[in-house]
Amino acid sequence: MTNPMNLTTLCNALLFALTLLTGMDAIAADQVPSTSSTEQIVVPEVTRRDIKLPRFPSNDFDIGFFAGTYATQNFGSSAVSGLRLGYHVTEDFFVQSALAQTKVSDASFRQILPGGIFPTEKEKLHYYNLSLGYNLLPGEVFIRTKYAKPFSLYLIGGVGSTSVNQQRRATFNFGSGMRVFFNDHIALQFDARDHVFSLDLLGKRQRTQNIELSVGLTASF
Repeated sequence: MTNPMNLTTLCNALLFALTLLTGMDAIAADQVPSTSSTEQIVVPEVTRRDIKLPRFPSNDFDIGFFAGTYATQNFGSSAVSGLRLGYHVTEDFFVQSALAQTKVSDASFRQILPGGIFPTEKEKLHYYNLSLGYNLLPGEVFIRTKYAKPFSLYLIGGVGSTSVNQQRRATFNFGSGMRVFFNDHIALQFDARDHVFSLDLLGKRQRTQNIELSVGLTASF
C-alpha cells in the first residue's frame, strides 16, 4: 500500500517542476524582440549623389530629298527632283513642305502647231506646297525572312503653287506614301501624289491632273 506522505511529496515535486518551466518560457518570450515594432532595425548609410538625367532627341523634324517621275497632263512625263521638310506634331499627324522642279514638253504639239506652245520645246515647271499628313498604319515590314524594319503608311494632302510658262497657279495635292525606317534617324520614303491645277495654254482654261511618283531619303533630328 502506497504511503500517503510519499504521494503528497510526488505531487508537490511535479507542481514545482511545472511552475519552473512556465517561468522560463515567460523569460524567453520577454528577451525576443517584437516583430510588430515600427523601429527600423538596420539603418542604411548611403551617400546620396546628384544624377543628371540624359536628354534624348525627340526626332520631331525631318529633312530629305526625293526624285522620281512627274506626268504632266498633255505634256508628257519627265524626271522630277526636290527637297522636303517635315515636322511631326504628334505620333499620328505631321506637316510637310516640298519644293521641286521638273520639265514639260510640247513636242507632240509642234507636229501640228508651227512653233508649238512654249517658247522652247522644253520648259521648266516649279512647284512648292504645304501638306498635312496622317500616319494610317504604323507597323513593320519584313525584308526576306530574317529582317524586320519599322514602317508607316500615311495619307497626305495640301495646297501650294505651280509655275510653268510664266503662269503661276494655285495647286492642290493629295496622295499616300510609306516610310521604311533603317534606324532612329534615316528612313526611305515612297510617295504617290496627284497635283491638281488649272492651265490656260490651249486656248481655254483647263483643270489638269498631274501624277508624281517618287522615292527619297529623309533624316530625322
